[in-house]
Amino acid sequence: MNPRPLASVSVDLDNLWAYLKTHGDPGWRDHPSFLPSAVPRLLEILGEQGLTTTVFAVGADVVREDGAKAVAEIAAAGHEVANHSFGHEPWLHRYSRDRLETELSRTEDAITAAGAPRPSGFRGPGYSVTRDLIELLAERGYAYDASTLPTWIGPLARAYHNRTVKTPEAGAGELFGGVSRVLAPVHAYRWRTAEGSALVELPVTTMPLLRTPIHGSYLLQLHEVSPRLARGYFRAALRLCLARGVAPSLLLHPTDVLGAADAPGMEFFPGLAAAGARKVAWLGWVLSALREHFDVVGTGEFVRRTAVRRTRPVTRLDSGR
Repeated sequence: MNPRPLASVSVDLDNLWAYLKTHGDPGWRDHPSFLPSAVPRLLEILGEQGLTTTVFAVGADVVREDGAKAVAEIAAAGHEVANHSFGHEPWLHRYSRDRLETELSRTEDAITAAGAPRPSGFRGPGYSVTRDLIELLAERGYAYDASTLPTWIGPLARAYHNRTVKTPEAGAGELFGGVSRVLAPVHAYRWRTAEGSALVELPVTTMPLLRTPIHGSYLLQLHEVSPRLARGYFRAALRLCLARGVAPSLLLHPTDVLGAADAPGMEFFPGLAAAGARKVAWLGWVLSALREHFDVVGTGEFVRRTAVRRTRPVTRLDSGR
């Protein structure tokens, strides 16, 4: 009997202050947090689904009491804790190599101090990734990166973001992946560096052929328009993944389980007006639908269990192809 195909689920533990910072709201400096509300809800729904996943944690949260507590609870529940940068600035492509290394090392130290194993996976905020970053991850012994979102909607989302930010400096040139990621692979592959890196790139899955997003926040926006449309869209995505041999990597965020009262100041964020309980119910349906067709694991476990043969030269990150 053939085993069921694999899929992965991950959560970017972006906090309230990080959204305000990217939006250009100076209130972010007070570091308001919704982790005490979001983490128990996420752990509860993952537990109900019997899923062990990966949570990408932000170092600036993990050095604080609520963030360290969240990481400890996540690790105790059996989930992988991965690196989501220290300052959650979605413009890592502007960083020097030394600054990138500091972002990685500070978050690694915070995660281990909170009681989780040293991270072996990374995702850049805003899907920001550079050649220097990939090479540093390989040098530091990471098994995988998960920073690409191969969709044509990314540049459109960036344009919308840059029109609505409160301060010009909050606009990020490659936020949501940039034009160069539109035709990037949807399958997992290995970055090929001059040093012979074995680092795996695990893209956030988009709809095969159409390359439209299927992550949690996008599905939620469709659900607010029409629950029937959202269910049909996600079912179609899963059928296409099966037909095309694409292993779905589904991305979730705390906002997928939070309502407006849980995130003051985030009225600009699409879909936040929906009630938290309604979101939780919808997310439960999404995860159940995924589990009907796939053996669902975290991103790190997926990389460990998958023979990734495709390769891509890291110089592609310089050329924009």
